[in-house]
Amino acid sequence: MTFDLITQDPASSARAGTITTDHGVIETPIFMPVGTVGSVKAVTQKQLKDEVNAQIILGNTYHLYLRPGTDILEQAGGLHKFIGWDRPILTDSGGYQVFSLAANRKIKEEGVVFQSHIDGSRHLFTPENVINTQRTIGADIIMAFDECPPYPSEYIYAQKSMELTHRWLTGCVKQMGETTPLYGHEQSLFPIVQGSTYRDLRKVSAEFAADMDCDGNAIGGLSVGEPEAMMYELSALCCEYLPENKPRYLMGVGTPWNILENISLGIDMFDCVMPTRNGRNGMLFTTRGVINIKNKKWATDFSVIDDGLDCETSQYYSKSYLRHLFISGEFLGLTIASIHNLAFYLHLVQQARAHILQGDFNAWKNEMIPLLKQRL
Repeated sequence: MTFDLITQDPASSARAGTITTDHGVIETPIFMPVGTVGSVKAVTQKQLKDEVNAQIILGNTYHLYLRPGTDILEQAGGLHKFIGWDRPILTDSGGYQVFSLAANRKIKEEGVVFQSHIDGSRHLFTPENVINTQRTIGADIIMAFDECPPYPSEYIYAQKSMELTHRWLTGCVKQMGETTPLYGHEQSLFPIVQGSTYRDLRKVSAEFAADMDCDGNAIGGLSVGEPEAMMYELSALCCEYLPENKPRYLMGVGTPWNILENISLGIDMFDCVMPTRNGRNGMLFTTRGVINIKNKKWATDFSVIDDGLDCETSQYYSKSYLRHLFISGEFLGLTIASIHNLAFYLHLVQQARAHILQGDFNAWKNEMIPLLKQRL
């Protein structure tokens, strides 16, 4: 994998670049739809390509390990072939499940014992076998195994957690060096910066990750309940210590305005379940603001969902019809809303990139954020 930094906005730290993988080029800044179990909920891979224009999608190691299992994925020739996707894929290592499945796991020095949410069986995830699992899944970008501490965390817990993450990272890097890809395409490892909300720990962790000299770096443990201002402060701090010549990935973030603010701080890559999860609940992000499509005010609005978006689905169906689908409990409504929201997110980062290249990103961002936040 290579990263080419094209330009930086003169009034902020926003960057435009390209990430080149064996499955294609990714133009940054980029948003990556989340396909946890090899499926972006309610959206087909063809729709992801043709309407959303997704350049890269995510899978999750923990979930794919449990279902369908690495034996089936290996027989299929890897996740790309299994799901019919010929563009880049990134896999999360399962580290986030250390946080989200706290009731069903036990952290030890060697790794984490998970109790399956499916059948209660127990499984040990270590830095080494997580790398092996991601080799078998076959993603282009794979994440180091980490612990994502909750918010708030006491300083001593956050420090011990970060140090454990660093020891695990060392094991991941070593295992990467001792193994090879299975399907004829290269794989890149991204370390994950942790340290909770403590500036000194974040600095230490960012420097440790940078010293690993991997192909890119990620920032984890944010957007887990801390105030937005704190997220921005810590994101900016991490970017100070992560190398300029490597892509920076802020994990699990977030709203459209979160994304624009973090782009301005120097972040290149984003993922979040928000566009699909909120879409399935009737919340639409549009070029004019946020819509709750279930509200009665849309019952007789026969205008298209969003005429400011170059997406066939958004310009084909009316707000009235989409509301009718939600009120009637029709599955089609979930698909339409999910496609629309994902297309909007991709449109937003593409617009951000265009304004970075034009040199007026910061002024555009400051105009857009109040617009994006308004409730229609």
